[in-house]
Amino acid sequence: MGKLYGFKEYKRETADKRPVKVRIKDFNELYNAFPEDKLRNQGARCMNCGIPFCSWGCSIGNLMPDWNDMVFKGEWEKAYERLCLTNNFPEFTGRICPALCEGACTLGVNREAVSIKEIELDIIEKAFKEGWVKPNLPKVRTGKNVAVIGSGPSGLAAAAELNSVGHNVTVFERDNEIGGLLRYGIPNFKLEKSIVNRRVEIMKAEGVQFKINTNVGFDFTKEELMDNFDSVILTGGSTVARDLSIEGRELKGIHFAMEFLSQANKRIIGEEITDVEISAKDKIVLVIGGGDTGSDCIGTSIRQGAAKVYQYEILPKPPLDRDATMPWPNFPRTLKTTTSHEEGCIRGWNIGSKRFIGLDGKVTDYEGIQLEWKTDANGRMNMVELPGTEFTHPVDLVLLAMGFLHPQHEGILEQLDVKLDGRGNVVTDGNFMTDKDGIFAAGDMRRGQSLVVWAINEGRIVAKNVDKYLMGETALRG
Repeated sequence: MGKLYGFKEYKRETADKRPVKVRIKDFNELYNAFPEDKLRNQGARCMNCGIPFCSWGCSIGNLMPDWNDMVFKGEWEKAYERLCLTNNFPEFTGRICPALCEGACTLGVNREAVSIKEIELDIIEKAFKEGWVKPNLPKVRTGKNVAVIGSGPSGLAAAAELNSVGHNVTVFERDNEIGGLLRYGIPNFKLEKSIVNRRVEIMKAEGVQFKINTNVGFDFTKEELMDNFDSVILTGGSTVARDLSIEGRELKGIHFAMEFLSQANKRIIGEEITDVEISAKDKIVLVIGGGDTGSDCIGTSIRQGAAKVYQYEILPKPPLDRDATMPWPNFPRTLKTTTSHEEGCIRGWNIGSKRFIGLDGKVTDYEGIQLEWKTDANGRMNMVELPGTEFTHPVDLVLLAMGFLHPQHEGILEQLDVKLDGRGNVVTDGNFMTDKDGIFAAGDMRRGQSLVVWAINEGRIVAKNVDKYLMGETALRG
């Protein structure tokens, strides 16, 4: 620990955001560069706790105290090497992770947490700038062939880990480009696609094979899969969106959030749009769902030129500060005001959707009602509509951002006949293997809708188990 009382000497700082009036005119990244001297001060705030709760809170067990101290001392390359022990893609998590580690930071008990996410991002970006991030080819190939179905964060992590120990890895992606959620679900202002391209090119140079426009189960049969690969990993994500079955749902102008976001991303990177055009320009937009996907819809709508944007959440408004229901070091479920919210949005909580109203087959109005949540005798929360609180307002575009139910079953899951749980996710044992020998699953397809950092974690764990299955032992960390 280089600065014994750094946490008392320096206040928490993070990179400045570009002004709202400037950033909503493009889809470029939100943040300005953070000065290196200030970053070293932030590293000095780390207390090097006896028990690093930040690592406990992190889904992939990052060794934050180590690389915080290295940054403070100016040992950047060592910091990069330590960061990459646990995280294959810090350039992704440094941008889009909610920073579970900061929620568990010991300083968070009575001060502001260390700027861990900021430090992580700056370490990896400096590593790319200095040329420390290079293709690392395995010295020996095992001759074992592994198929990874789905190129989201979980699939990419599994592929990178298995390739590193010499297996021949082929990643199948049904879309036009590699990246899954990273490519098509997350807007450019949070994760520019050049960042994804940069990592994919490194993986290609390391020997990972990518097959795009290949929907396994349709374009590539189950028989071909089983004949050509020694093991298969299912990492197709949770893609079946939760719907809203109310009157008027069939009207034009009502779409799932991911339809809107993926089309917006395709438009930016120049891909052809073959579906019905979805645009927020000059429209009154309603986003139903209060999570990160809903927030992404807000920021995208504003950049497309929406006239007005609403966001409604069925749950109560979270508290501003950590309370007794979320004690440290658990991640605080406090009110989250994202950069998209800052750009202009009318937010509502405890709102239930009654019906959509339309004219000539197109949505024109939304009818909602205020709700109250009450606890029953069994401690369960139930929502109750409040009579007389019904309201109606015009809408031109409705985006349903209420989460995802489970992976798509049609295709390879049905053909492999793997066991599913009650929620429709793929069932695995403690080694991430399905009920079919040699077929594994990881990420949202296995655990349900979750965070990118959890997907990376599962990709690393499944890779370790696949390596052990193929070789009888493994040196992977998991």
